[in-house]
Amino acid sequence: MSIDPPLPPTLLITPEPPDEAHFDVFLDRLRHAVSAGIALVQLRAKTLDAFAYRELAEQACAVCHRNGARIVLNGPLDHLDDVDADGLHLPSARLGACKRRPLAPSKLLSAACHSRDQLLHAQRIGADFVTLSPVLPTPSHPGEPALGWPRFRTLAAQVSLPVYALGGMTPASASNAQAHGAYGIAGISAFW
Repeated sequence: MSIDPPLPPTLLITPEPPDEAHFDVFLDRLRHAVSAGIALVQLRAKTLDAFAYRELAEQACAVCHRNGARIVLNGPLDHLDDVDADGLHLPSARLGACKRRPLAPSKLLSAACHSRDQLLHAQRIGADFVTLSPVLPTPSHPGEPALGWPRFRTLAAQVSLPVYALGGMTPASASNAQAHGAYGIAGISAFW
């Protein structure tokens, strides 16, 4: 399956949003990122409740779409019915619980993978792209063992879907990542 338009080589994963009183600051940062050329965003939130996440998602979708960027949601929403998002991201635990693709083929489905089994499962259920991490040591997951580039290459070669390298990536990592089989790079602080 080809994705139209094709996926960009950079995926911005947002940092944890602040509380509702500070959504405006978060949305200004998002606006800056997408107006500077980021064309694919994952709105990640682990601390917001479903109501606050939906409110932020509606505003973030509007910011992204006004700037020509696509956005996938990674938060406490089980479906996209009420939000004009381009797709959904499955954290690895949620990926493991899926027996089939949880949304229509017209929407993007991404998944977080850390192993060969997760990559193969993501492909089996019809994910459109995945992140594979952590490639390099990263401040957001201190002490977690990194895959390294040789292992990343071996794992990415196991599937035929776009694999974004995640963990310790910077804009300067793009060519090295692609040389090791990555479709592109994903990151939080490097692109925020």
